[in-house]
Parts: sequence; structure tokens; C-alpha cells
Amino acid sequence: MSCTRRKIDHLRLQIPRFDCVPGCHDCCGPVTASSEEMSRLPRKSTAEQAAALAEYNCVHLGPQGCQVYGQRPLICRLFGTTASLPCPRGQGPEQMTDVAVEKQVHQLIASTRQVLV
Repeated sequence: MSCTRRKIDHLRLQIPRFDCVPGCHDCCGPVTASSEEMSRLPRKSTAEQAAALAEYNCVHLGPQGCQVYGQRPLICRLFGTTASLPCPRGQGPEQMTDVAVEKQVHQLIASTRQVLV
């Protein structure tokens, strides 16, 4: 297991979960992810990626919401759990992500090659 994979797994465990408003996908726009995170996601065709981008959506957003919720990138996990990435609908966990964890996520993002999801 790579060092980056271990860091991602460790950080995922420290970001609290919360229930989104059913049917909402306000924060599901195109995002970037590391190649390590991308390796966990199903590959999409160029046409699927272009169609999603044209709508400012994530290519993994389906009719019922996120199709890769369990493997979503760290940046997606942070949405709604930090003051800097609030849920546009006011949802969030009882306990927000620790500021030190948020900083570690941003440092990991800055230190890895990112690609558009």
C-alpha cells in the first residue's frame, strides 16, 4: 500500500459524515482528485466527462446522487464539514472536521498531482 493511499485512508476516517438533503447535489460540481483517489473510481468515457462538465456536474453524479459516495475524493468529503466549505443548504455534522485535519487534506491535495474528476 502506498504512502499516499495510507494518508488518504487515515484522513477519510477523520472527516465526519452527515446526511445530505435528499436529492441535493449543490456541491457536486467538477472537482480534482489525486491519481490515487482516481484509481478507486470507475473510469468514464470522454463523452461522459464532457457532458458532465458542460452541466458543471461531477461525472459520477447520477439520478440518485453520487454514484461513488463510498470512494468519493477527500475534497468531496470535506464539503459541509468545514467552515471554509459550508453546505449551501445548512447541513453538516454535529462535530465539524478538525481544522488540523482540514489543513492536512489541503496539504495532501497540494502535494499530489490532481486531475479533473
